[in-house]
Amino acid sequence: MILDGILDVFWINEFLTWNSSEFCGMNMLTVPSSMVWIPDIIIYEDSSDCSDSRQDPLVTVESSGLIRMKTRLQLTYSCKFNLYRFPFDTQTCNITFLSMNYDASVLKLGAVTNGSILTEVSEHVMLTEGEWKLTKIESITSSATQKSQLIYRVSLQRKPFLYIINLILPLLFLLVLDVASFFLSESSIQKVGFKVTILLSIFVLMLILKDILPSTEEALPVMAIYCVLVFTLVWINVLETMLMSFLNGLSCCVGEKANASEVFQVKTQQEADNPKESAGDAGAANPKASNPPLGPLDGGGLLKRILGKEKAALKPPERQEEDAGRTGCRWLRLIKIFDNMDVNMTS
Repeated sequence: MILDGILDVFWINEFLTWNSSEFCGMNMLTVPSSMVWIPDIIIYEDSSDCSDSRQDPLVTVESSGLIRMKTRLQLTYSCKFNLYRFPFDTQTCNITFLSMNYDASVLKLGAVTNGSILTEVSEHVMLTEGEWKLTKIESITSSATQKSQLIYRVSLQRKPFLYIINLILPLLFLLVLDVASFFLSESSIQKVGFKVTILLSIFVLMLILKDILPSTEEALPVMAIYCVLVFTLVWINVLETMLMSFLNGLSCCVGEKANASEVFQVKTQQEADNPKESAGDAGAANPKASNPPLGPLDGGGLLKRILGKEKAALKPPERQEEDAGRTGCRWLRLIKIFDNMDVNMTS
């Protein structure tokens, strides 16, 4: 996090006091900062290579010994975030001021103003907040490490509107579209392509979320769990649709073959039972075949032998096709049951 602000430091030097009445009523002096003692105060959380701080070359000295110095700071400091509730999270960062060389018995740090006044002043001074909103600033004085520490606890609340528009609502709309795809016809060729397109769209949103969240987070954020859950549901629906299309096509092919075989069997049986009518129909259709020039033949006996051989040759495949048709119907019923269960779980 980048900190940009003005550090206003006050301290009292007992050796720089005077009676203003003896010096023509002069209560304040401005002297170079190199002429007075300045405490070595640092920020503990500073992680920048070189802090860009502009120290005022002049300090103000009052007759009571109070010295005031202003320093403009622009530095980068570390703050550990808890992103479990991202993007509806509130982060708390500490800014710790302490001295490197002096302990608490020599140098004590304290806040001039309380946290509420500092919060109001910071809200007015802050130029841009970005995606964060300053909610509260607290000042805490501590001497736990034998050195006086002044800790400012800053509470920041993330503005989630941008993430709701770019991530949460698109994922919700894609999930609704995936559920609505169940109303499409099972014979529709574009149904699988439509579901795969939704799956790829969710994958793109997950890549965007990966760029936002840090990879060192220990606990998986709720937003990531939400994305993975939606992706998993759509992925299962794509597999279910592909399986349904495959089994539906298989059962239809087996049913058509079984129906054609039954029609052929019925016609063959009718021709075998009524050879005279079949021969009469054939003779009417082809007069030359019904009155051959070669003398009378036993057409009924020859036709029965031919049909008997054809029935014997077609009998095993017919049984196999009937068994396959029954198996396809059973699989189709089972998949429809799973399909209904999937719709109920998704809704």
